[in-house]
Amino acid sequence: MRKAALLYNPDSGGSHKRRQAELDSVLALLRNADVEANLILTHSPAHAEEMARQAVLAGYDTVFACGGDGTIHNIIQVLATTGVALAVLPMGTANALAHDLGLPMNIAGAAKSALISKPRRIALGRIQYQDFEGKPGTRYFIVAAGVGVDAHLFYKLHSGTKHRLGIAAYYAKAWNLWFTYAMTRFQVEYTETGLDHPQRATLTELLGVRIRHFGGVLREFAPGASLNRNDLRLILCRTASRIAYLSYVTRSLLGRHWRVPGIDLAHVSRAICQYLPTANDSPQARIYVEADGELLGILPAEITMAADALTILSHR
Repeated sequence: MRKAALLYNPDSGGSHKRRQAELDSVLALLRNADVEANLILTHSPAHAEEMARQAVLAGYDTVFACGGDGTIHNIIQVLATTGVALAVLPMGTANALAHDLGLPMNIAGAAKSALISKPRRIALGRIQYQDFEGKPGTRYFIVAAGVGVDAHLFYKLHSGTKHRLGIAAYYAKAWNLWFTYAMTRFQVEYTETGLDHPQRATLTELLGVRIRHFGGVLREFAPGASLNRNDLRLILCRTASRIAYLSYVTRSLLGRHWRVPGIDLAHVSRAICQYLPTANDSPQARIYVEADGELLGILPAEITMAADALTILSHR
């Protein structure tokens, strides 16, 4: 690491004064290690991507994502397929990727870890979808992509709700929405890693997971997922039973791997999700698509893998 850009949105939440002091200490730490380090402020996801693009063009070899998984998601859209390394200063709510990488949850510790980490190349997930204007879109993802139940909740809990209501009220609202969701079904075609023949299923939820450990109480939500692999760990929810969903979440909370009827796991490198056929072209309920917790659009969607796509700093 010789030249590092720290991308930070001061409006992203938390005490601005405290965050600024922490970032100043990180800048001092990096500069004392002979790294040319600069803080670059952003004010929106689109601006963060533009500033990351400018950092790449300016010759930075490392970009620090100062935030949570949403911030990381925006920055990897630019760093993917380049040689510029991603480093993480966990300043978000969940910090799932930081947990999976085994980073300290304080930003000074995470910066020190970055200084002694070795760069490694990993694959990224890639999702194609239809945006809300009816145009095709493509995004990379590093944590997970979802179709169905979870993306519907992200649609209902639009950005800003968490900050306005507070985290407890946010989860209470999510809980209420989950119990009232209609469990709309869609179809998926996928091919398991190592097999040649495609399989088809009708689902209420699909999650393509890349990381092993989400941190906090969730532990291994998709056992077998790993950034060291070049495929996805797919969670296929064939059931509309809310009890089955709760049972699956409970097993993750307890760190158990018991079988939940109607919910299966598979290693795949490609999955195609579409609406179910309807009679007489009758109107269909929208089914939403998300990646790394960011609402993207609606079906149809195709999830694939981009091998050797990103350089990441990690001591694991």
